[in-house]
Amino acid sequence: MSIDEIIGNFELLEEWDDRYRYLIELGRTLPPLPDDARNDANKVQGCASQVWLATTIKPDGASGPRLNFEGDSDAHIVRGLIAILFALFSDKGAREILSTDAVALFEKLGLRDHLTPQRSNGFRSMVNRIQRDASAALAALG
Repeated sequence: MSIDEIIGNFELLEEWDDRYRYLIELGRTLPPLPDDARNDANKVQGCASQVWLATTIKPDGASGPRLNFEGDSDAHIVRGLIAILFALFSDKGAREILSTDAVALFEKLGLRDHLTPQRSNGFRSMVNRIQRDASAALAALG
């Protein structure tokens, strides 16, 4: 599902109970994360729940590396947040990832006002991790 579809669906849902259910449904669309990807290297620090993000980098010529992500969490709402981030960032170039303001999207969807501070901090930790991976992919180009 594209990020534009997710934003549109959020705008259609006026009640926060419906938005929470939608967020949980988004999380259910994530493919299962292989057990070997649930390791310390993929664990996201700064999240109250368990979160793993695995990054795959593929070269894409002049436009630089493209990144794809797999992930999971032991919390349903967080899985939904991961699904939103993957819709925003997966299969994008590293430069585009670094120039995308995910926190602004988070606020546009109203998530900042309706999630606990721990979940908001966890969201930022996931964004920081994705952006660090994008920076590292660019740096590896030399």
